[in-house]
Amino acid sequence: MITFTLKRLLSGVILLFVVATGTFFLAHAAIPDPTLGLLGSAATPESQALLAQKIGTDRPILVQFGEWFMNLLRGDFGDSWKNFQPVGSQLALKLPVTLSVVTVAILLSALLGAVFGVAAGLRPGTWIDKLVKASSVILFALPGFWVALVLVMTFAVQLRWFPAVGYVPPTESLGGWLQSIALPAIALALGAVVMIAEQLRNAIIQADNQDYVRTLRSRGLPAPRIVMHLLRNAAPASLTILALMFVGLLSGAIIVEQIFALPGIGPMTQSSSQNGDIPMLLGITVITVIFVVIINFLLDVLLGWINPKARVK
Repeated sequence: MITFTLKRLLSGVILLFVVATGTFFLAHAAIPDPTLGLLGSAATPESQALLAQKIGTDRPILVQFGEWFMNLLRGDFGDSWKNFQPVGSQLALKLPVTLSVVTVAILLSALLGAVFGVAAGLRPGTWIDKLVKASSVILFALPGFWVALVLVMTFAVQLRWFPAVGYVPPTESLGGWLQSIALPAIALALGAVVMIAEQLRNAIIQADNQDYVRTLRSRGLPAPRIVMHLLRNAAPASLTILALMFVGLLSGAIIVEQIFALPGIGPMTQSSSQNGDIPMLLGITVITVIFVVIINFLLDVLLGWINPKARVK
């Protein structure tokens, strides 16, 4: 198990290096002259030259990469080219907002997806099974931003159960925090719920047809214990989907945060792209990849613990 864990950790580090390197060069290729976006209408050849010297873009690209990467190894993401404040400190203010929404969305997805998936898998062909299938088709067809707008109009504007926009830190009010992230989390979670439920349903139906399940039933094993055996065999596929959903929810949060006016990394990503603030974009990308690597690493370790056969891969 130790060797398996170390291999997965090494692959995560390699992935982080590859993505960070690729993102650096792609960002500079996509924004060849960031001084135009940073200066806007005030851009002149003289001001552009001065700003390029200040932010270092007048140097060769390999020199810029070497300096950025060495700073990254020390945990320094550099300074924003827009306000010249440390990228790390600005991310530290915005990231908890995004992570809180995504974490609640993941918990909702896992809980509701497990409930509906188990219910549909144990009773295929019933109304709950048909409901899961129909919901999967409908929610896959609906754009995420449209679902978010419907939630705002219904539960915030008309019913006034939740605030339409804004964010309340949990340190100020736990109830206010839950209210402020409820609708964004639900908007993110709806699509993930049906995916997890559908995957878990199929896995349970497949496991339920195995000989060992029939043997357990013939021996009079209680139904809850049989369900636990089914879940253990169905868990790997569902956990994989859940990990993939984490990546998708991080991407979806960028749009949802703008709809609900949440001060997360979503609005920061958009403004940085428009302004040509490459250090901020790189910082957001690296932080996102770090969380993806951590989630995938934990998933691999958990799957290796659940299924020892996975350790030999």
